[in-house]
Order: sequence, then structure tokens, then C-alpha cells
Amino acid sequence: MKILVTGGLGFIGSHTVVELQKEGYQVVIIDNLSNASIDVLEGIVSITAKAPIFEKLDLKDKLAVQTFFRANQDIKGVIHFAASKAVGESVDNPLLYYENNINTLVYVLQELIKLDVSNFIFSSSCTVYGQADAMPISESAPIKPAESPYGNTKQIGEDIIKDTCKVNTNLNSVALRYFNPIGAHSSAKIGELPIGVPQNLVPYITQTGAGIREQLSVFGDDYPTTDGTCIRDYIHVVDIAKAHVVALKHLLDKKNTSNFEIFNLGTGTGSSVLQVIKAFEKVTNKKLNYKIVNRRPGDVISAYADTTKANKELGWKAQYSLEEAIASAWKWQQTLNQSS
Repeated sequence: MKILVTGGLGFIGSHTVVELQKEGYQVVIIDNLSNASIDVLEGIVSITAKAPIFEKLDLKDKLAVQTFFRANQDIKGVIHFAASKAVGESVDNPLLYYENNINTLVYVLQELIKLDVSNFIFSSSCTVYGQADAMPISESAPIKPAESPYGNTKQIGEDIIKDTCKVNTNLNSVALRYFNPIGAHSSAKIGELPIGVPQNLVPYITQTGAGIREQLSVFGDDYPTTDGTCIRDYIHVVDIAKAHVVALKHLLDKKNTSNFEIFNLGTGTGSSVLQVIKAFEKVTNKKLNYKIVNRRPGDVISAYADTTKANKELGWKAQYSLEEAIASAWKWQQTLNQSS
């Protein structure tokens, strides 16, 4: 069964390709390599002993998208990761984010609704909740005004899919709202590859631990939390990847109760920035050089998932602990150090 993974050489995309291939799916990857390396393909092949089909294609090119789908009528499902994802960059360059994250989604959906039956998994985000009124956050929590153009593209993306599903009953979709993916494959052959200065906490921690960054800045210790630092739900990327395979099977087996469903992906446990630092120090036996600085604009105080719906309806649950995820991220960082 042929499955298309857009942005399949990115962080979550590449781990999902591995899990799909392990389950016997034939995977086609589309990636324009704007935020990924072609070397990731070698890592996927090395882990699975199987080469996915790869097409370097920019989904912003509507004609190229049409041509691709005309040549691949036998695709049974699409997992759509392709998007820009740095919050700060989206604030500085909103039009880049609206073009890249919205137009590409529209062009893919325009082709999918031409098929007799199509199954679509959308890479969404807990950013759609903003600062939620209550913890943990369930799928019924109100959608708050987005804190950034990036967050807004995820909200708009979900609306586009929902509206399209209303009038196209042949389109079955699931939006997966992930919390904070971290870690790397246990083989350390694929992992997170931030370009330039990392925007996310864990790669910044591992780069600081490896001496690439001089110091980690902790943005604020005066939040109303147990230790004053922000709380997030950090989930192992392999758990997220497996959830995509489970969600795809859920649609292929026609177990969906409507043709647009939403699920949170998280561990259900919140960890503060200082707890993540302590976990890193514990698994590596290294002291981390960090300092407390002023709060960063746009940071919510706390965000962690209520995963009851995904646990019950998909039969999926996160398996890895925070320490296991951080240990895998550190192993990946050491592999990067050796190859550089």
C-alpha cells in the first residue's frame, strides 16, 4: 500500500517513514530540502534496509503537485508534515509562513478530493490552544487567538481541512495536535537537525552539553509553577511517529466516527525547563551551563496534554519517559559531533 509523506526527511517525518516501512507500507517522500538534508534518506535506509521513493518537489508549485498526483493515482494515504515551523521566524516573516504552510496544504487537498477515497493525516500542534484555561488540555479546549503566524497557520490549516471534509465525504482526515517532540531514533541514525541556532529547548541543551553553545538561557523563573519555569509536555519523537501509523490504520480500517477527527499527542505529564535540565544532567553525568534570563514574549506558562481520547479511540499511548527521550537526543548529538 502506497503512502505519501510530505516533508518526509524532516524530524518527525523521517521517524514516521521508518515506522511506516517497518509496518510494510510502500512510502513515497516529497521534500524540497529547504529545512532537511538528503543525508536523512541514508539514515532511513540504514535503519529499515528499505529505500523509500524520494521526489524532490516544492509543494508551493501547484503544477508540480498536480503532475505528481496524476502519476501516482494509487496513493492510499497522505501524511502531511511539509511546513515551516519556527515561531520566531514566523513573526519576522509572516508571508513566508502563510504561503508555505497554507498554499501547500490547499494544493494537496485539491488533488486528494479528486480521488474516490482519500485518507489524510495533518501535522497540527498544541499551539492552537494558546494559554489554555485548564490543565491538562483536552481536544474540547477552546482555540485561543494564535500567539504567532506559525500557530495561526495550524489553526487555519485545521479549518481548511474541516471545511473541505464537510463537502467531500470521500476525504477522511485526522489532525494530530502534538505537544513537544524530542529525542531521536535509538540507532542514532536519524534525529533532530536544527539549521543554525536551535529554536527548541532539547537541541539547545544537547548542543550546550557538547560545547557547541556556550550557555543555555532559561527564559524566566518567576512563572506561577513549582520552580518558576515554564511547563511543557515533552514526548519522544518515536511515540509521535507511531501515532501517525496508528491514525492512518484507523482511517484505512474505517474506524473513524466522522471524516474529520482531532487527537492530542503527548505524554499527559508536564515537565518544567529546570526538570528537563536536571534530567539531562542525570542521564549524561554532565553539569549544564545555564543562566536565568528575562521571560521571552509569547511563551505560555504551562501546556500539557489530556491524551484520553487518543488512548481510547486510537489505542495509542506514549511509551518513552522524559529521561529515555533525552538520552536518545544526547546519543544523536554525540553521533553528529563525530561526523562533523
